[in-house]
Amino acid sequence: MARVAGCVLCETDGGAVVASTPSLRVIRSEEDPRYPAFYRVVWTDHAPEFTDLSVAQRAHCLEVVALVEEALRRHLRPHKVNLASLGNAVPHLHWHVIARWPWDAHFPGPVWAVEQRQAPVDRLAEVTAALQAVEADIAAAMPRLAAHHRSA
Repeated sequence: MARVAGCVLCETDGGAVVASTPSLRVIRSEEDPRYPAFYRVVWTDHAPEFTDLSVAQRAHCLEVVALVEEALRRHLRPHKVNLASLGNAVPHLHWHVIARWPWDAHFPGPVWAVEQRQAPVDRLAEVTAALQAVEADIAAAMPRLAAHHRSA
């Protein structure tokens, strides 16, 4: 496994691990309590860019990004799901998958923008309470995706 010293995503999980395959892991970010439904799909080996992956690896990665989005939509019914692969601060391939609502702290801007309002505590609690179901769906589907990826 290719690792880079000093890379936070090589040296740590980067959040609470929800599920993994040999190639990647899905983590829930624990950095910002205003966004309990903030997930990342992190490639295991250190790859700065999406095009550093093979075509089959890219397909596997995007299948998992879609899996996370589907689970968020099914259980949380967000207004929107934001997808982003930036890597400016952490140049290790990872996709952000973030459930969003008009009541959240930064909506309609990105979660990294200037805060627009305080998110209602009761809404955040509702989202947090549903995360167990979201994560169970993700964990249940990952072995199938890993097997498909191995056979491709």
